[in-house]
Amino acid sequence: MLVRLEVENFRSVADPVTLSMVAIDRDREAAREQQPLGEHLLTVAGVYGPNASGKSNVLAALGWLQGAVRDSLRSWEDEIPVEPFAFGTWATRPSRFVVEATVDGVRVDYELEVTRDRVLYEALFEYPERRRRKVFERDGDELTIARGLGALTGARGLLTPRTLALSAMRRFDDGRVGAFASRVLRMQTFGVNGRRLGTGRLGAWADAWASPTAKLFGDEAAQPTLFDGPDVDSPLVAPRDRALALLRLADLGIEDVTFVDEPVVAADGSTRIRRRPQLVHRAGDSRVSFELRAESEGTRTWFGLIGPVLSALDRGSLVVVDELDASLHPALSVELLRLFRDRSTNPRNAQLVFTSHDAALLNHLNRDEVWLTEKSDDGSTHLGALSDFAGERVRRSQNLESAYLHGRFGALPDVDRAGLLQALGLIG
Repeated sequence: MLVRLEVENFRSVADPVTLSMVAIDRDREAAREQQPLGEHLLTVAGVYGPNASGKSNVLAALGWLQGAVRDSLRSWEDEIPVEPFAFGTWATRPSRFVVEATVDGVRVDYELEVTRDRVLYEALFEYPERRRRKVFERDGDELTIARGLGALTGARGLLTPRTLALSAMRRFDDGRVGAFASRVLRMQTFGVNGRRLGTGRLGAWADAWASPTAKLFGDEAAQPTLFDGPDVDSPLVAPRDRALALLRLADLGIEDVTFVDEPVVAADGSTRIRRRPQLVHRAGDSRVSFELRAESEGTRTWFGLIGPVLSALDRGSLVVVDELDASLHPALSVELLRLFRDRSTNPRNAQLVFTSHDAALLNHLNRDEVWLTEKSDDGSTHLGALSDFAGERVRRSQNLESAYLHGRFGALPDVDRAGLLQALGLIG
């Protein structure tokens, strides 16, 4: 599980900001006990704030880090594609990312510090029995690896000034490094770093026939696989049935998903078949199939989320969604929160981190599940926990929606109505 994300000098983030998943109110289902930490961790967290305050950039740091682990070895030849804060002297200073997580019951810390030219520092530490132990540490060109990890020494031959050691070590057989890298790569990020869903804020729908959701309705998804481990007490449910049940939440008239086979001629003249999903609707005694593109924006967005969400619940991984409320009906957003909070649907501690403008959703979030962003005078992003707003403890019983909309916590657009009317020539 994600414990903490710290980001410094990335996009609109200048000074370090920290997003923590540590629960304050432990006596509820969404707070999952983690023995290695002596803490309870949250399965849900939402980031709120006005437009251009940087809430999306906080989440984008996770997407950037995932891309770094995946791509640095094969494509970072000329430059590290990091985006430092553009103002002042920040452009010449390093960017820093810290991820603290639990992996297979052990706390791990990963730290990365880079410029556009090179990796300055990188390290992975683990805490078995709460004692810090180095897995590897890189300071400039010097890489040290813990004793007993001889299989990783071959990674030295793959390093360049712009290659992450973690990327190189993925090529070698080591369970500790591999487990953490797999956790990072299994994150699913939507609406950040260019990956989109739907047709609105979450982007233009493309290649829907190959999407994770469409695959759940294929023949290979007929067998039950969910929560079938010996440590989970849950009935077996076929992936197709689970996906269809969730899809019906968006439109109770949907009965099934079918496919149309479409021949596609490749550049070399060969022909392949791609499968386009159609949603089957029932109206009285009639059944009509519609192309996915003919569905409402909310239905398309929900369709796109179903596959990644069910995959995350199966694996216990992290889902990151920017502007969750952009295309979804509020009832679907609430249902998504329930899926991650409920132990019966989330027995493996999957997590959902999102941004939103939907104040009504605050009625379904606990005080420690809400984070707020504001733009500082220098244009940089400030991130703070609502549970400890301005140093004053927020009551657990506080009506968060009402308090937020009344400016109790800040993080609202500063609308200069008089200035707007004057600019429009409506007042002198």
